[in-house]
Amino acid sequence: MKNIFKDFFSQCARPEGFLGRCMLRFMNFGHAPLTNWGLDQVAFHDRMTMLDIGCGGGATLKRLLKRSPGGKAYGIDISAESVAKARNVNKRVLSSQVFVEQGSADSLPWEKEKFDVVTAVETVYFWPNLPKCFQEVKRVLKPGGQFAIMLEVIEGDSVWTNVVEGMTVYPPEQLKSMLEQAGFSDVEVFRKKPSYATIKGILK
Repeated sequence: MKNIFKDFFSQCARPEGFLGRCMLRFMNFGHAPLTNWGLDQVAFHDRMTMLDIGCGGGATLKRLLKRSPGGKAYGIDISAESVAKARNVNKRVLSSQVFVEQGSADSLPWEKEKFDVVTAVETVYFWPNLPKCFQEVKRVLKPGGQFAIMLEVIEGDSVWTNVVEGMTVYPPEQLKSMLEQAGFSDVEVFRKKPSYATIKGILK
């Protein structure tokens, strides 16, 4: 049983195969409360261009479009399984309002100043070279654009860090400091009990 548990949650970083597809369904459902609350901390308006990094099963892309009618939602994920799932979940508006690419947070395939909002839900734990990734987010954000990181606060010695390979825990205050060092302004940490946090910065 322990091995099955570990095998399943090892899919968090890069879902693959049958277990990966199960994990993506789990993520789309399980991340909903955190994502919906986290998006409440972002200022939306109509026709925004938005990006979700580590888009997983694509549910956040649907939620972004609901917040910005007439907008466009882009997603990127390192997992081919995730890309396929996200495209299928959003197939009704794929290539018209939703666009999903495979790739990494440290090398985003879009031109500078493209996005009004960038989100990252339960994914910065796995980003390579976090300062470089934050510079990439800065590059693709428009002036005045918002970057929102949403996560469950995990202690450094949590069972999750022992189960999920390649997972690095970042306390919200550390992420706030890193965003400020990267050049984001008005960085705030929002918390909701028992363990949700959203760290939001503005690109001035």
